[in-house]
Amino acid sequence: MRVHPIYILRLTGLLDGLSLLVLMGLAMPLKYMWGIDKAVTIVGSIHGAIFCLYALAILYAAIRVKWSLLWSAAALLVAFIPFGNFFLDRKLKKAQDTYPLKPFNYALLVYGIVFFSFFDLFSQLPVMSTFAASVGASSFVVGFVIGLYSLANTFGNIISGMMTDKVGPYKPLLIGLLLSSGALLLYHLVDQPLILIIVRIIHGFVAGLIVPAAFTFSANTTIQNEQGRKVAFTGTFVGLAAIIGPAFSGIMASKTSVPFVFTWVAAMGFLLAILSIIFLRSYQTLKKEKLASDIPSSALIFNAGVIKAYGGAFLLMFSQGVIAYLLPLHVQSLGYDSKLSGTLLSTFGLIAVLLFVLPTNRIFDRVAPSKTMALGIGFMGVSQLLMSQSSTTLALYFVLALYGVGFAFLFPSVNTMLIQSTPEELRGKAYGYLYAFFSLGVVAGSSLLGWLSFSIAEGFLFTGSLLLVFAAFITMHKQRERLLNH
Repeated sequence: MRVHPIYILRLTGLLDGLSLLVLMGLAMPLKYMWGIDKAVTIVGSIHGAIFCLYALAILYAAIRVKWSLLWSAAALLVAFIPFGNFFLDRKLKKAQDTYPLKPFNYALLVYGIVFFSFFDLFSQLPVMSTFAASVGASSFVVGFVIGLYSLANTFGNIISGMMTDKVGPYKPLLIGLLLSSGALLLYHLVDQPLILIIVRIIHGFVAGLIVPAAFTFSANTTIQNEQGRKVAFTGTFVGLAAIIGPAFSGIMASKTSVPFVFTWVAAMGFLLAILSIIFLRSYQTLKKEKLASDIPSSALIFNAGVIKAYGGAFLLMFSQGVIAYLLPLHVQSLGYDSKLSGTLLSTFGLIAVLLFVLPTNRIFDRVAPSKTMALGIGFMGVSQLLMSQSSTTLALYFVLALYGVGFAFLFPSVNTMLIQSTPEELRGKAYGYLYAFFSLGVVAGSSLLGWLSFSIAEGFLFTGSLLLVFAAFITMHKQRERLLNH
């Protein structure tokens, strides 16, 4: 028998109210009247931790109980009023048997896991190079450890896909969350480049277990004609991670330390693992049956649609790698402050998130994914070409907004095309390969242009041309398929 969400809210509320009284009635007088500063430090930390649990209980009740959001607002308000929690507890005790429960929306938890996985990735971007240098890494090793994470990610992606097809998405998802959170804590042990390299390999590998399982779970529990829209909404959480992650780690690392930042990310992962054990363990997807076809599984996950999805995934992250490498250099060469690079990337992320959330996401269920994929790659290609010629802040913002539009078209299209081109029995493996191509794209995009003797403008022109060629290939292939069908 599961504990009622209102009972959890009441229990954490009473603890919060009690810790507030101890803080105000005992700890604060000890500090201000007798000069015992540690009293507020200790009690304040305990109260803060309890308040975090209370806030989670409010959120959980809002998700699970069919009641007005005014209850949630009241629960939050009384946390700042002495004896307020005790008064509300009497009201909640009566309400516990009055309001029915809503079925738990598993998609919310999967969205949270997707956000965590990409938040983990994006929070590394502003701090990893400086952290590597701080432990004595040479410039070559700094670049090596940054790309090493994505390279190790590739192997984790593939193994996760294989595990997902054999045992379902729950186990690799849970294992990935637990091991990734544990790997984040290993950064506390890093004091020399060799240990950092080992930690990066472990972290990249175990983090790669999460995303294929999460997207397979989401795809296998989605109504057929709503797959594109749901994938687009999932992309919202990827975009939010891209916006919040770098800002969070950059600010926190400047005030504390890089390992401390990763400890906070690890805490998020452990919390999601606990929630997964509670809610996803009992959830079973449709029982898988053996493939009736005699076609080899390799043919089913490497058909034309899937290959186009893999190509789109690779180019999406190849383009991201190029921007991460060249945009700061381009901004610097124009004489602008380095902060402009961060705001430009935030602009691209915000535009993508808006297109994911707004009714524009319906296009992914109404238009063939090959068309939206070609459009997305085309927009990104044009933006790369324009980026090479942009020299004013207004032009750069416009170009990054255009890039955001392309990203918003391409990301859902890649995932929708993969779902439509693979049977459920092999979807885990297909997603494993897909995100392996994502990881390889990041490595290739940031390293290839570093090896080639291109100037900044030539690097953008090369990438833009490559994207436009692939967009034209997809368009021509689609037209050829139409002619063959007629």
